[in-house]
Amino acid sequence: MIRTTVRLAAGLAATLALALGGSTACSGRAAAAVPDPLIAQVARAAPGATLVVPAGVHHVHLVLTRPLTLTGAAGAVLDGDGSGSVLRIVAAHVTVSHLAVRNSGRDLTAMDAGIFVEQTARGVRILDNDISESLFGMWLNGPPDALVQDNRVRGFADLPTVHRGDGIHLWNVHSSTVAGNTVSFSRDGIYVYVSNHDRISGNHVSDVRYGVHYMYSNDNVLDGNHTTRTRGGYALMQSERLLIENNVSDRDSNYGLLMNFILHSTIRGNRVTRVAPEQGYVVGGNAVSGGDGKGLFAYNCVHNTITGNLFADNGIGVHLTAGSTDNRFYGNAFVNNHVQVRYGNTRQEEWSWQGRGNYWSGYLGWDLNGDGIGDVPFVPNDAMDRLLWIYPNVRLLMNSPAVATLRWVQALFPVFDMPHVQDSHPLMTSPFSASAGSP
Repeated sequence: MIRTTVRLAAGLAATLALALGGSTACSGRAAAAVPDPLIAQVARAAPGATLVVPAGVHHVHLVLTRPLTLTGAAGAVLDGDGSGSVLRIVAAHVTVSHLAVRNSGRDLTAMDAGIFVEQTARGVRILDNDISESLFGMWLNGPPDALVQDNRVRGFADLPTVHRGDGIHLWNVHSSTVAGNTVSFSRDGIYVYVSNHDRISGNHVSDVRYGVHYMYSNDNVLDGNHTTRTRGGYALMQSERLLIENNVSDRDSNYGLLMNFILHSTIRGNRVTRVAPEQGYVVGGNAVSGGDGKGLFAYNCVHNTITGNLFADNGIGVHLTAGSTDNRFYGNAFVNNHVQVRYGNTRQEEWSWQGRGNYWSGYLGWDLNGDGIGDVPFVPNDAMDRLLWIYPNVRLLMNSPAVATLRWVQALFPVFDMPHVQDSHPLMTSPFSASAGSP
């Protein structure tokens, strides 16, 4: 009897302990499942309200469906726990500022982003936020009159470039401004696709594929931006009437300015320096043909004005090919590029305008009347240079007595000639200061 009672007591105790333990576990799970109060505050907010996100980490996926201001106190973090977009803006006239946004999903097809902006969000303002560990930092899906300013965006540095999203992605966005942002470790820093009448200004981009990438976007202004350690500072493609002004590309790989089918545009006041081949282009100690670092590369670009730019210390200063003709080059400075110009078109081009040409660090002419214009035209490349471009293996003989003799004979008796660039009014002094400042 006593033994039975003990066994019953022990069983009751075990059952009670299990019940209490289970209750505690259920309580813990319930606590973990309680949504962040911020979600309810956003849902209850009246149109035009200002919500201050308190300090701390908020594990949320917020959707803003009313016009309001969402701003963060110091230390406020929105964390998406590695899924979806952390913040989605649907309503017009929303402002998001002073927040840390992190940890989006990694699904390129779903366009996972730190901040995703719908087409209905006219007049959105995204100001002074820190966005990190997000596939796309910001994806603007067509909202007009947007302002994206003074944000810091850092992508997934651990992902291969092709698996990353863009830092700031604009699709069908018009009459908007992207200014003063810092972007790194994304696929492209700022990607502008079928977006017109926008301004991309004063941004700093590094450690990406293309710093700023334009596709099918017209009547845009790109000014005052800075790129470094990219595989192409500014990639401008299939666009018209662009103003590319006062930008810097320094120590980028492969290309400073890459232009493909750009028409009726102005490229002025830019500084493109120290562009070199990407390390991966070098095999067995020999550079692969076409892998030179090019300050400006233009493919099928016509009726553009290129003036007041500095191309210095690049593998190639400017490379024009595939029908890139009828472009106006004047007032530029070509300084210490390994090859100043590579020209692959079928007719001769004059690179001066209204009696003013360009500055060439290799020019050996004179200026007898002291007007600042050289009295002897400058041809950046002779016929031997062009033969070497066509037959790169001949470079082995470039410094041989035979090639030197051919150059001398061609200079004295130009029996054969090939289409080339000529500057009939070369500048005697650089329009840029020694510190590579503005002209």
